[in-house]
Amino acid sequence: MRTLKTLSLGIAALVLGMGSALAAEKPTLKIGYVNGWDDSVAATHVAGEILQSKLGYTVELKALEPAIMWQGVARGDLDATLSAWLPATHGEYFEKLKDKIEILGTNYEGAKIGLIVPDYVAAKTIADLQTYAKDFDGKITGIDAGAGVMRRADEAIKEYALTEIKLMPSSGPGMATALTRAIKDEKAIVVTGWIPHWMFAKWNLRFLEDPKKVFGDDEGVNTVVNPSINSKAPEATAFLKKFSWTGEEVGAVMLAIRDGAKPEDAAKDWISKNPERVAEWLK
Repeated sequence: MRTLKTLSLGIAALVLGMGSALAAEKPTLKIGYVNGWDDSVAATHVAGEILQSKLGYTVELKALEPAIMWQGVARGDLDATLSAWLPATHGEYFEKLKDKIEILGTNYEGAKIGLIVPDYVAAKTIADLQTYAKDFDGKITGIDAGAGVMRRADEAIKEYALTEIKLMPSSGPGMATALTRAIKDEKAIVVTGWIPHWMFAKWNLRFLEDPKKVFGDDEGVNTVVNPSINSKAPEATAFLKKFSWTGEEVGAVMLAIRDGAKPEDAAKDWISKNPERVAEWLK
């Protein structure tokens, strides 16, 4: 009996040791996201937390500029990014690196940039800004001067002959502050912006219609990987292929972060409140 017990304990220890070894064999996954993009921060932290807490991977998240992020995935320095705006915003990176990366799928449909107003504003189209110029104090409140949406806004002023309107550079936080103040006083304001963004979760906003398509068509936010992940982390690949969510879902995480939560805490909280949604992605 003593020999049998010793043998049983030995087998149990061996099984536990094998399990630990197998768990330890899971690779560390490195995921890049765009530094300062709220939707990128939200999606990456939620996906990263699921990969860690549900699938047992060690995950390193890296905030980068878009060009460096794309190059990192292509070289294999990064395994994935959930922050690839296609076909337009990141189209140049895709064309240069498409032979070295793989698109797993779109994790957010209907991403777009443009000119945004509160729903109570009379203007419906970009051309209407000329008519209602005085309501807007003759300005569009922008973000950083070099941003893509700012270049398009400059083009829109020319294309729609908005002679009474000027584009005023600011910053992402500066634009949000101006929007907050205007909505509080129910004043007319037009800002450069994009969706997904936390402000759509907080207020009733809409894009001004752009029949000349100066700001382009709707885009998708895509999950892009280095092909090596398929063999080294197949469970991760299967999950990342299925991961996609709505504006309301990503907006809730972005708004929590904007209101002061750490990104990792906002992600954990959202995951705990949406177990059925998470289960769909892990089937």
